[in-house]
Amino acid sequence: MFEGYLPQILAGAWLTMQLAFFSLLLGLVFGLIGAAGQFSRYRIIRRITILFITSICGMPELLVLFIIYFGGTALVTYLAGHYVDVSSFVSGVLGLALIFGAYASQVFRSAFLAVPFGQSEAAHALGLSRWQIFKNIQLPQAWRHALPGLGNLWLVLLKDTALVSLIGLADLMNKTQVAISTTQKPFLFYFTAALIYLVLTSFSQICMKKLNMGANRHLA
Repeated sequence: MFEGYLPQILAGAWLTMQLAFFSLLLGLVFGLIGAAGQFSRYRIIRRITILFITSICGMPELLVLFIIYFGGTALVTYLAGHYVDVSSFVSGVLGLALIFGAYASQVFRSAFLAVPFGQSEAAHALGLSRWQIFKNIQLPQAWRHALPGLGNLWLVLLKDTALVSLIGLADLMNKTQVAISTTQKPFLFYFTAALIYLVLTSFSQICMKKLNMGANRHLA
């Protein structure tokens, strides 16, 4: 029925999972940096951070990916003095991470604001450094507040990976479209891809539920 294309589609699904995972890791870093930039004591850093976040959130995700991929290729080619083809996987990870990080920075910002400021003042009075206060007091509590929002962003990120097929990455959607163009069976292969995405998102929701339960276990 699948005419030998199922292994290729599963290989594309595995690449999609890798793309989403690395984008998540890098996006969390970008999100924390963005949140820190908004809390900076320097006005210029706050303004630059807000401008960057607003720019990323204000553009369609596909346009961000195109700018990263084609703009990155043009920049590297100019610096190298000859044409260099930037990896679509690297461009996809960077583009999706920037998108995820821009939205995650707002989630982290709200989560840190939810942590009572008096706790940080008390820790400072006890002689703890700013890093110790952040690591031991602010971050653990902010993480609990941020998890639901980050879980929703992860589901969006997982589905946004389909956009990367447009810059040549052999992900799930790319392999699905190749199978359709050859077999002329769009419903079968699109339905198969939909089931795979559904499995991935359902598994992600189970994992997020367990993470939320673990983060809130001391409140039970």
